Amino acid sequence: MDAQSRGRAEDMDPADQWVLNPDTGDYELRLNQSGGNSPRSTTPPAQRGPGRTGTPRDGGERRSPAGDSPRRSTEVPRQGGRRSAGGQRGQDRTAPKDAAPGRRKRKAPKSRGKKALVWTGGVMAFLLVGVSAGGYWLYQHFNGNLSTVDIGDRGNKDVITANAPLNILIIGTDKRTGKGNEGYGDKGSAGHADTNILFHVSEDRTNATALSIPRDLITDIPDCKTKQEDGSEKTIPGTPHERFNTSLGQNDRDPGCTMDTVKALTGLTVDHFMMVDFNAVKELTTAVGGVEVCLAHAVKDKDSKLDLPAGKSTVQGEQALAFVRTRHAFANGSDLDRIKGQQQFIGSMIRQMKSDDTLTSPTKLYKLADAATKALTVDKAIGTVKKLSSLATELGKIDAKNITFVTMPVIDNPEEPKPVTVVAHPTKAEQLFSMMRDDTSLTEVAAEKKKAKNKQDALLKGTKAAAGDVRVDVYNGGEVAGGAQQTVTWLQNTKGVLKSTNKANAPKKIAKTTLEYAPNQADQARALAEMMGLPGSAMKQGTADAEGLEAMVLTLGADFKAAGTPITGPTEIDIPKASADKAECAK
Repeated sequence: MDAQSRGRAEDMDPADQWVLNPDTGDYELRLNQSGGNSPRSTTPPAQRGPGRTGTPRDGGERRSPAGDSPRRSTEVPRQGGRRSAGGQRGQDRTAPKDAAPGRRKRKAPKSRGKKALVWTGGVMAFLLVGVSAGGYWLYQHFNGNLSTVDIGDRGNKDVITANAPLNILIIGTDKRTGKGNEGYGDKGSAGHADTNILFHVSEDRTNATALSIPRDLITDIPDCKTKQEDGSEKTIPGTPHERFNTSLGQNDRDPGCTMDTVKALTGLTVDHFMMVDFNAVKELTTAVGGVEVCLAHAVKDKDSKLDLPAGKSTVQGEQALAFVRTRHAFANGSDLDRIKGQQQFIGSMIRQMKSDDTLTSPTKLYKLADAATKALTVDKAIGTVKKLSSLATELGKIDAKNITFVTMPVIDNPEEPKPVTVVAHPTKAEQLFSMMRDDTSLTEVAAEKKKAKNKQDALLKGTKAAAGDVRVDVYNGGEVAGGAQQTVTWLQNTKGVLKSTNKANAPKKIAKTTLEYAPNQADQARALAEMMGLPGSAMKQGTADAEGLEAMVLTLGADFKAAGTPITGPTEIDIPKASADKAECAK
């Protein structure tokens, strides 16, 4: 049926009603219209420019409802100089059929793929994140799909903080909702934190680290506060030496409790969370037409129902869910092997979502946006499509080759005769967390980042003032109680920095220790940095010289552990890594 002339808009799939505006290169949605009516913009009113109405101007030009670019007249000049439908004589026999009479040939529209990539942005940065690719399409409809949780004063109340890293916790639960999921997960489960990925985006947005935290990790679950339906708060007691996955669902814990657990474990403050259940995998993979996976050997797993041959296969729906759930299909049948399979799956999903097949298909993009927003539960700070789109724009700055998947380094639980759970690796876990707190990339990034790092490291080189000439105010923005006084005592008694002052708590907690100083205090700053083992990234040189007895400002961050313990973290670590732009077969 011709959607423009005979079909009623309400009877049609909205995904089939997208048309390309040749002047902007954007797709626009045609709804509730018939006949020759022009497509209308679905950009929210707040996003539009001043609209124009009335009759088209002479020459066939008229404005779109959004007031964007002019649209072409429907008049088409005929070949051979004959009159057009409007009675005008064609003036250019070689003009394209969609050109208005007497006008110059229009420029070719921008690449649809590039345009779509701008819109979808960081959607591809993480599969289970589920950020909607259709940010402004059917705005109210997609907004209504989202579910939110009030996590109180946790996280970032803004979508992002400029000039700062960004940490997003992705939670995949085993909650059984939706048709066809009756046979999965624990019966009656409120949904535990089964799949956990801490997505760390660098301050300069050139790279990201996707850290998988095993669900069977034994750690301490801290006390946490949850918001009740009546607006009151309930404090849920923590449980030491417990499985990580019980940080959600168990004892009425909400995603805010999982955020608290991640912070206690890694020292990284989580800005936002995004949570999905089984349906997300099935519906998102179906929306993009399937995701390619690879197995080193054929698998027929009776538990997950995965049935695939060796080599590459395209999975969606039930088979996609089976792939991310299976663990018996892999080498030793552990949850750690399942994590490797999930990382391969997510990387493949990223590539599929970035492919031309997806980006240039209005139908796929609509279905993907609809499925993603229905699958998502997020914190209120990002609980609208507009805010998620802003977040996606930040994530879209990252090249897939600079997205690195790692699993938290662990060892078998030594307290179990036959290990079932795991504990943090005694050295490598903290090394990895330290690198993430220092915003150290796990992948080779662009020359600009290296140049910036070298510039920061150069601040550590040069003459150093005598300890007695170093003047510094110390604030505590970290997690160690009394850290500022501890540092001042150590500086005065051990290092001879007598002009150091305890300024108590900083206005807010920070992840990384910083030293702010004026250009004429550079020799003091280098001396203090050497004493405390500060990295170049901690040095924050101002532009104006200090006057009189003005002191430098040292603010301790979450990376501060104890006075006398160097703050400089490792710059590299020997652990298995995977890149989002490469396909590797699961073994």
